[in-house]
Amino acid sequence: MSPLDLSFAAGRRYAVLGLARSGLAAARELLRAGAEVLAWDDGEAARRRAAAAGVVTAPLDAVDWSGVEALVLSPGIPHSFPRPHPAAAAARAARRPIIGDIELLALAERRSRFLGITGTNGKSTTTALAGHILASTGRRVAVGGNIGRAVLDLPALGEGGIYVLELSSYQLELLATLALDVAVLLNITPDHLERHGGFAGYVAAKRLVFSRQSPRQLAVIGLDDEACRGLAAELEAEGRRVWPISVEATAKGGVWIDGSWLVDDTEGRNERPLDLATLDRLPGRHNWQNVAAAYAACLGLGLARQEILSALPRFPGLEHRQELVAEIDGVRFVNDSKATNAEAAAKALGCYRPIYWILGGRAKENGLAGLEPFYPAVAEAFLIGEASERFARELGGALPTHRCGTMDRAVEAAFAAARRDGRKGAVVLLSPAAASFDQYNDFEERGRDFRRCVEALERAP
Repeated sequence: MSPLDLSFAAGRRYAVLGLARSGLAAARELLRAGAEVLAWDDGEAARRRAAAAGVVTAPLDAVDWSGVEALVLSPGIPHSFPRPHPAAAAARAARRPIIGDIELLALAERRSRFLGITGTNGKSTTTALAGHILASTGRRVAVGGNIGRAVLDLPALGEGGIYVLELSSYQLELLATLALDVAVLLNITPDHLERHGGFAGYVAAKRLVFSRQSPRQLAVIGLDDEACRGLAAELEAEGRRVWPISVEATAKGGVWIDGSWLVDDTEGRNERPLDLATLDRLPGRHNWQNVAAAYAACLGLGLARQEILSALPRFPGLEHRQELVAEIDGVRFVNDSKATNAEAAAKALGCYRPIYWILGGRAKENGLAGLEPFYPAVAEAFLIGEASERFARELGGALPTHRCGTMDRAVEAAFAAARRDGRKGAVVLLSPAAASFDQYNDFEERGRDFRRCVEALERAP
């Protein structure tokens, strides 16, 4: 596939602020297209990486914004709340557009179709799942945005191609022209409130996923929280094309879950094409919401139902999110390293029984609060990292608890306990309910270490 064509930028001046993954790709591709690029990052290490990539940096405090086409802003940099970066404030004062790299992709690929997925939780899995389904049918597909590669590192797809994009609230605020062919909003719970001036601002940012859609374009929206139900009602009142989804209630005219069955009412026939309990790599009702959303989105893009149903069982899962790593002597090993707080760990703890639970790391403020209802599913707990003593106190006498300290000891001890007990369906679950920064650089490194330890067990005589 050919590289993206950003020739519309040739001879124009762009400012790029933030030179991490997405910003560096934007600066590099604009330069390649013949644009003049004024690039800056407040971090010295990022500036060094940019220089190594051939991007010259200079502070933006003396820029004549009247000659700048747009400020391309990395999504992590504030442009409004809690207070705007000085360069963003200067660009806005000069009435210059503030955009992101996804807007540049949209300008470059006007003939392609776009599926955008947002929500507080589940958007990465839904994005990966939709990309998997589409690719399995032989369509030209590229997946990016808030997941995987920077979008300006993606290939040009042209007419008939489909970009599947995970979109954060930060990224949605930086779109100016993109109208998504299918826009998915999974759910909204309070998050990033300081960046949006409160919950109402966060909801408004999420609503932007439906901006500029024409009446023929599709909005897929979850109904399982109050904020999303309100947005769905607003869109329907505007005469928009809306397919609701739900794992808690009937979603007439959309897709919902009844027990463990997927119900498709998009054509008014209330059909039940799939028992989701058969999808081993997508366990739990939170994942079933992801399935419902990806199923609806792919239908909306024109896929046949059977194409979708054939692809779902082949989804390999997303790394570090209830990822099935291996099965040894009847014991499954599940990597849920992304669960860095109790709320996230609860989703995994509700999916298996019996669980040999590996947890710990750098504790969040609320610790294990709220996980008590899941303890009956846990056979034993194996503690790692600096939260070991705190978590042992919080668990009290509710569970047999072992202070293991390190991942290798915890994996070995959990496997030994599961084999000793001999209970059917045993799962060694890494779902730490804590951050990783005491022992690892990030949750990905922690998850890879878990996988390495499991592979060592597989090789053991």
